[in-house]
Amino acid sequence: MGFFDFMTEDIAIDLGTANTLIIHNDKVVIDSPSIVARDRISGKIIAVGKEANMMQGKTHENIKTIRPLKDGVIADFDASEQMIKMLIRSIPALQKRLFTPALRMVICIPSGITEVEMRAVKESAERVNGKEVYLIHEPMAASIGIGIDIMQPKGNMIVDIGGGTTEIAVIALGGIVCDKSVKIAGDVFTNDIIYYMRTQHNLFVGETTAEKIKIEIGAAIEDLDSPPDDMSVQGRDLLTGKPKQVEVSSREIAKALDKSIQRIEDAIMETLSQTPPELAADIYNTGIYLAGGGSMLRGLDKRISQKTDLPVFIAEDPLRAVVRGTGMALKNLNKYRSILIK
Repeated sequence: MGFFDFMTEDIAIDLGTANTLIIHNDKVVIDSPSIVARDRISGKIIAVGKEANMMQGKTHENIKTIRPLKDGVIADFDASEQMIKMLIRSIPALQKRLFTPALRMVICIPSGITEVEMRAVKESAERVNGKEVYLIHEPMAASIGIGIDIMQPKGNMIVDIGGGTTEIAVIALGGIVCDKSVKIAGDVFTNDIIYYMRTQHNLFVGETTAEKIKIEIGAAIEDLDSPPDDMSVQGRDLLTGKPKQVEVSSREIAKALDKSIQRIEDAIMETLSQTPPELAADIYNTGIYLAGGGSMLRGLDKRISQKTDLPVFIAEDPLRAVVRGTGMALKNLNKYRSILIK
């Protein structure tokens, strides 16, 4: 095994709908948008990650930008494989190697995923030289990343709002006791903003702009303690067809997102109502943990807290909580072997 060990590299991957993160040697070495750009004529992938992201919405007919993952699962098998391959190849430490090392990987998957989709992820990994591939459920990885000791006989509730799905789970004894996966998350918020801008301002904005609005002034409640300044948004006027600019406030965005956030709240309430009483007692004391990019929406913690009457905590660096947890699971394979899917 010695020689083979020397030849093997450990990597942890959080394959997300919006962002893909990779940890190698305890460092996040890749943090890039899950998007590729393909040349329509040759079929070759010409850009991946940040570079492809900049092309989004600005392409001519010979270039197509593809987001290979939809709702947390692989929608475009070929593109996702190319993306994983190119991202792994761009890890600085692995570029120095003469030939591609065998990889031992832990990959994070949504908990509502089917067997078939699980196999798709595994096969993609094996095709990029993954010799030992383990899968871990997203809420598990997120809770390890937040720093919860999931092996304890104690209940913890975790809400992970990603790009494609919101994962809600109650975890105890290293297992998921009850969970719910809803397809309302960052992407839906972005589309809500596009729709709001169209209907309220007669302004047609692209996905990239809508996402920027979400990040800069997005909010979950209308009365924020320290609201961000209004933002100038440029797009196309639907009436005249001319480019135009409007001012948008965070109150408006809170209005735009209200319905979707309500559905996430309902899913949380439903999960709480299915929780066994002993675990419900634990959660009353420990509260709810938020992870994922969606948890950074201003006032969301306050809103969920008002709805559930529970304390709500946001993970530090919520965007990386899942990949941190995946990395820890990889490092302590023996401790977490029971929760990994081989």
